[in-house]
Amino acid sequence: MNIKNFTPRPYQISIIETCKNKNTLVCVPTGLGKTKIAILLAIEELNKYPETKALILTPTKPLANQICNEFKECTDINPNEIVLLTGFISPKKRIDMYNISKVIVATPQTIEKDVTNNRISLNEFSLLVIDEAHRSRERFANTIVAKYYIEQAKYKRILALTASPGSTKSKIEEVCKNLYIEAIEIRTEKDEDISEFIQSKNTEYINVELPEEIKFLHSLIKGFYKEKLEGLRNFNINKPTSQINKVDILFLQRRLQNSSKNSAVFYGLSLVAQLLKLNFAMELIETQGINSLNDFFKKLELEETKAAKIILKNQNILKARMLCEQLLEKSVNHPKINKLKEIIKETLENKKDSRIIIFATYRNTVDNIMNLLNRIGIKTTRLVGQKEGLSQKEQIETIKNFNDGVYNCLVATSIAEEGLHIEEADVAIFYDNTPSSIRKIQRAGRVGRLKPGRIIFMITKGTRDSAYYWKSKKDEIRMKSILYGMKEQTKKEFKEKQLTDF
Repeated sequence: MNIKNFTPRPYQISIIETCKNKNTLVCVPTGLGKTKIAILLAIEELNKYPETKALILTPTKPLANQICNEFKECTDINPNEIVLLTGFISPKKRIDMYNISKVIVATPQTIEKDVTNNRISLNEFSLLVIDEAHRSRERFANTIVAKYYIEQAKYKRILALTASPGSTKSKIEEVCKNLYIEAIEIRTEKDEDISEFIQSKNTEYINVELPEEIKFLHSLIKGFYKEKLEGLRNFNINKPTSQINKVDILFLQRRLQNSSKNSAVFYGLSLVAQLLKLNFAMELIETQGINSLNDFFKKLELEETKAAKIILKNQNILKARMLCEQLLEKSVNHPKINKLKEIIKETLENKKDSRIIIFATYRNTVDNIMNLLNRIGIKTTRLVGQKEGLSQKEQIETIKNFNDGVYNCLVATSIAEEGLHIEEADVAIFYDNTPSSIRKIQRAGRVGRLKPGRIIFMITKGTRDSAYYWKSKKDEIRMKSILYGMKEQTKKEFKEKQLTDF
């Protein structure tokens, strides 16, 4: 078996030398051919053990479909022996497909079910590839399949792939432990062997400030929020209210949920629910827009919970709702909205076939941006998850249409952050910011894959929007430093083990 249609790059060859001998976590920037590394190792193992198979796990069907096609395009393995397995295929048919396959690309949950129900054994697999390996925590399916593989396989080799395994040493170590990792290979833009393959990315920062009308709207909700924070003193939270954050509230919620139920606990749970909803409303004002806040209020009206009813009866909230409606009537919105329109219009004027990805955390923001851009004549579509209303078939079709130029703009939630090969993206716009370094790296990786690209961060001054940006940036720097240190440590430990065994 051989590769075809691509020539391995020097850094891929170097990484493979490690992967051939040790279970390896490979962390390289998005767009630098992580799947090609999996293909090279699969060919190596399948030629070494011709009677065996290779198993590749990836979290979503669109990703699995892409990887499956890449194996067919880049190897001379019989295409009929490279199969895509998901939970949509019946268990009986999956068993038949296992029997005829050489390479299986599947979602982790599918393999977990088949192994735990004894439909298949992993003893005939010589390679297990875990794509988007940062998901391999606690009892996630990746972790369970890896355990079965180590227990059952005659020839054991694990390759874990990610652009960002975690922001702390403990999280990275957890992934390594769960996937039986023995070595780490990391490359960043600073490494000489990948520098010639890195496309330039021009990073821009658009800082905006909330207008006074929106600041006043925010203050109305914050006033009620601070009033409710005082109630936490009844539950032994004695920090100054200005220092109580969402983490503190969630911690109290878990504590109350695990307590014996009585009137005080029920009161506390309702209080926590109110605080979380008010905190979310303030986040919408700071980072999203008036439309998103209005949608949130409408959703609250449909709830039957005590927390929702208390919030909607409050005088501050009644004033906030009235002001929200007035601002919408006057077409006053978050200043990021107008800046977004300006950026997109300018980009398309300079290059009419530009492909622009806009990331937003919440589906209603995605819908609002999509509708706004379509109203002003910009061809825009959305990419959201299945729970948010788009089937996997529709997701694949959406990506294809965007790549083919049917649309200039793709507005997306986190579904577009991981691995999906969006070929022609010129610009990635962070409409809001994420505190997660993993998500920041994944978002930024959607451009500058095959050609130079732009990354634009839209940041609202003096809000959590700005705090999230700086947190994710700081965590990314720390993550890379940790990985380089762990890479050297695993090398040292492996040499010491070889000497001991000798």
